[in-house]
Amino acid sequence: MVNVEIDASSSALWHLILDAGKATEDQLLEVYEEHERTGKAFTTVLYNYDIITEQELLQLIADNLATEVVDLKQTSPSRELVEKISPAIARMYQIVPVKEDDGVLYVAAEDPMNYRMIDELNYVIGQDCRILVAPPTDIEDALDFFYPQDVDSVHDVLAEIENSDLIEVSGDEDYENTDELEEMAANAPIVRFVDVVLYQAVKEQASDIHFEPFADEFKIRYRIDGALYEMAPPPKHLALPVISRIKVMSNLNIAERRKPQDGRIELRIAGRPVDLRVSTLPTQYGESVVLRVLDRSVVELNLDHIGIDANNVKTLRRLIHQPNGILIVTGPTGSGKTTTLYSCLKEINSVGEKLLTAEDPVEYDLEGIMQLAVREAVGMDFARALRAFLRQDPDRIMVGEIRDLETAAMAVQASLTGHLVLSTLHTNDAAGGITRLIDMGVEPFLISSTVIGVVAQRLIRRICQSCKTEYTPTDKDVEALGIEREQVGDRSFYYGKGCANCNNTGYKGRVGIFELLQVSPDIQDMINQRLPTGIIRKQAVQDGMVLLRESGIRKVLDGMSTVEEVVRYT
Repeated sequence: MVNVEIDASSSALWHLILDAGKATEDQLLEVYEEHERTGKAFTTVLYNYDIITEQELLQLIADNLATEVVDLKQTSPSRELVEKISPAIARMYQIVPVKEDDGVLYVAAEDPMNYRMIDELNYVIGQDCRILVAPPTDIEDALDFFYPQDVDSVHDVLAEIENSDLIEVSGDEDYENTDELEEMAANAPIVRFVDVVLYQAVKEQASDIHFEPFADEFKIRYRIDGALYEMAPPPKHLALPVISRIKVMSNLNIAERRKPQDGRIELRIAGRPVDLRVSTLPTQYGESVVLRVLDRSVVELNLDHIGIDANNVKTLRRLIHQPNGILIVTGPTGSGKTTTLYSCLKEINSVGEKLLTAEDPVEYDLEGIMQLAVREAVGMDFARALRAFLRQDPDRIMVGEIRDLETAAMAVQASLTGHLVLSTLHTNDAAGGITRLIDMGVEPFLISSTVIGVVAQRLIRRICQSCKTEYTPTDKDVEALGIEREQVGDRSFYYGKGCANCNNTGYKGRVGIFELLQVSPDIQDMINQRLPTGIIRKQAVQDGMVLLRESGIRKVLDGMSTVEEVVRYT
């Protein structure tokens, strides 16, 4: 087989299709690279490339497993049969019961080639199970019908764990009994507990889930709207089995606990696909794991809906339709830069334009855009990706981040040869983006002739609409914002009292605040003279730039956010 690292499920299909003579190794390698690049399912890419039809593949899998393909639309399992599998187990393994014969439970599985799952089912369900094959969409519909989303509470699952015979071990890195680790990870209550934690995180629209072992406790925290919230801590001895369960789900090495690992989990929660990026980190008291939640259904990729005011949207639209130049989006990690770039790409995406992106990682699949995942471990960094892009005849290019002089130089080269380049930098404000490029070593005359604009942004929390409360601003509020009482006039300010809808935080969702610096002739001269950030910022304000603080003040005056949020982030 071609020397490429392939996940277990795709590898099984690879061999199956190859042995059946449906494709060559080169064709399958191309399919797998497309699967890795876009994040689309391996099977979806197979169908798109016309290598095999879904029905043919299902029959191949069934023949290989010595089982059969079933039509779930023509089956009607009894209530007793459906209740043999809990909703949490059914959804975690993506299985539905079809029939029972001589004590054997037959289930249709969305991933029938997952041999680890087949082994686990007998243990988790407590009954001998056999796999049947059915179209994944039919299984998803059956899950929504037979197991409407109603996951157990954390309290109920913890009570079940207390009454189970789960082996109690510490999170010590010297614990090396891999068989016991796998057994603990497959324990039904542990499976249900992890399922509940993931479900609640997605339900609350968390962006990250943190599993953190300490000396005397095991913390699980959600990041929601930029702030971390801790759930009721589970017992300390659950750290190792819970983290092992996550590693099993993300196809990581369960025995390796001395090195960081990265993985990925794909789930369907409440009928929609959710992508989880997994990162493990060895610590003093065991592995810390962070899951980044990528839920496409809660991301609004529209320039009109991300919080940019009307004037800036008009200017930004004009900039992204330029034939060439560099547009930079700046801000700290988690400030929504990627969403802004995706919104720009969606705006300019058309049949008549070729768009290429290099990302680390590819977060969302954009129809009609060629997206490449940067992999520095194999030498595919942003600079190399950019160099390759220039030979692909693109019109617009997005580079996930300009991290070094080489990438910056390639972006400048791309702009000078007639391409529009969109990218990000980590700076505090828009004017800082210019001086950051100079600090990297880019010649000022190249910056002034290629950079057409810099957007700086932050995300601040929105006031919860369910408990939004009006009040008259005090002198302290006005002073904190740095404005005059006359600018407030007779307007009221608002805050959230806290309710069930916002978990008593007073906030629900986030909105962006922005400043947009256009590189005018005056600013070009200042760049060429290497003038400091403050002078460039002052000139941009004279040219009409609205500062981040002013953008935030407008959100307060419009009743969208609070004084505390604006002061905190600006």
